[in-house]
Amino acid sequence: MSIDTGISKKTTPSGGLSNLWKKEDYWAVWIGLGLVVISLLFWLSGSTFITKIAVSFPGNWTDFSKITAHLSANAVNLILLWVVFTVLFSIAVKALGHKLGEFILGFTILFVASIIIYILGASKFSNYYNLESPLWALIIGMLVTNVFKLPKWFDTSLRTEFYVKTGIVLLGATLPFTKIIQAGPMAFMQATVIAVSTFCTIYFVGTRVLKLDKRFATTLAAGGSVCGVSGSIAIGSAVKADKKHVSIAISLVVAWAIVMVIVLPFVIRALGIGNGPGGAWIGTSEFADAAGMAAAASLGEQAIHTFTLMKVVGRDMFIGIWCFIMALISCTQWEKDECGTKPQAIEIWYRFPKFVIGFFVGSILLTLIIAASDAKTAASVTSNVMNPITVLRSWSFIFTFLCIGLTTRFRDLTSVGWKPFLAFTAGVIINVPLGFIFSTIILNGFWSLVK
Repeated sequence: MSIDTGISKKTTPSGGLSNLWKKEDYWAVWIGLGLVVISLLFWLSGSTFITKIAVSFPGNWTDFSKITAHLSANAVNLILLWVVFTVLFSIAVKALGHKLGEFILGFTILFVASIIIYILGASKFSNYYNLESPLWALIIGMLVTNVFKLPKWFDTSLRTEFYVKTGIVLLGATLPFTKIIQAGPMAFMQATVIAVSTFCTIYFVGTRVLKLDKRFATTLAAGGSVCGVSGSIAIGSAVKADKKHVSIAISLVVAWAIVMVIVLPFVIRALGIGNGPGGAWIGTSEFADAAGMAAAASLGEQAIHTFTLMKVVGRDMFIGIWCFIMALISCTQWEKDECGTKPQAIEIWYRFPKFVIGFFVGSILLTLIIAASDAKTAASVTSNVMNPITVLRSWSFIFTFLCIGLTTRFRDLTSVGWKPFLAFTAGVIINVPLGFIFSTIILNGFWSLVK
């Protein structure tokens, strides 16, 4: 698996203004909030442009002629939707240093495939067998990439983390800030207990039982407890882990994330767990934002909300803090002779996932607008701004789910070695049951009330 871990010998991150247009996190914020602001401006001007291009498909369809008629009626709107997404993402991709022509061609293929997946997920057959769009995207993506050899240029458009971060910023605009304030402390508490337990388990098994390098074990522990791929990269960089070890940690995150995206929703339905606690369990025990969102989306809107509160507010916010702590330990204990100075507290800000800020800003902005409006205006904002943003968010997540499938190559996932696999799996054995206990037993009543 060829993975750009972002780790180099120089591990001190730059806090310069250039980061505002050279970091994926910031571009997710600019695009997500940009779409929110554009939607508000169109609403203020009385235009229905955003509402029209926010195309979704009728659910529970059985007659394909209904879909062909819908496609025919919305052909222009779908083209305009493709144009809007292509322009916005292309600006970011170009600024990030990727080849624009490759991206546009690849994204066009991705967009067409997403239409097919959206239609499949809306069918009565899919609803009956719980084959929602996220699962279709994963299945189709994994089949394609493991049966056929995709051209190298197509990788430019498979920007999984970028799409999911943009979707999460858009999600913030549809999630009342009062709900975040209410659930935030509880989510942070649950995340803290489980993240610390999982981290310590993986690190102990990795170093004491399996005799792995401390920095390698730390990177594995970050991927299994804090925030999957982003956590592995950020903390791997903070402790100066070998680039190969970071790649292995990412491979294990992806492997277990794919398992959990299938297993957790199945178990939640089989046990009759409510969508609120179920989403919180996924947010606690999934290992990647993108895969977790796919699992939560298969359960419903309430699960998406509790997943996001648990994963984004509870776990993702931990990244900067964990990076600072582990960099300090690495510098003062493991490599005293290599560190000229101890890491500074500003490291927390450098490592903090900026898309989380976009998530909060979007939530605050729409919450204030609705709170300051009368009932009729608030209903209009909901109908002409929030609802279209919800549809745009769904498209962004479908791009995400399809990218997960298209980048999951089973042959690459089997080459990580038994020791790292066993260390990471020890964390899974702790994480998943703890997530279940907290989400569905200890805090079941709380997560059930979060809508």
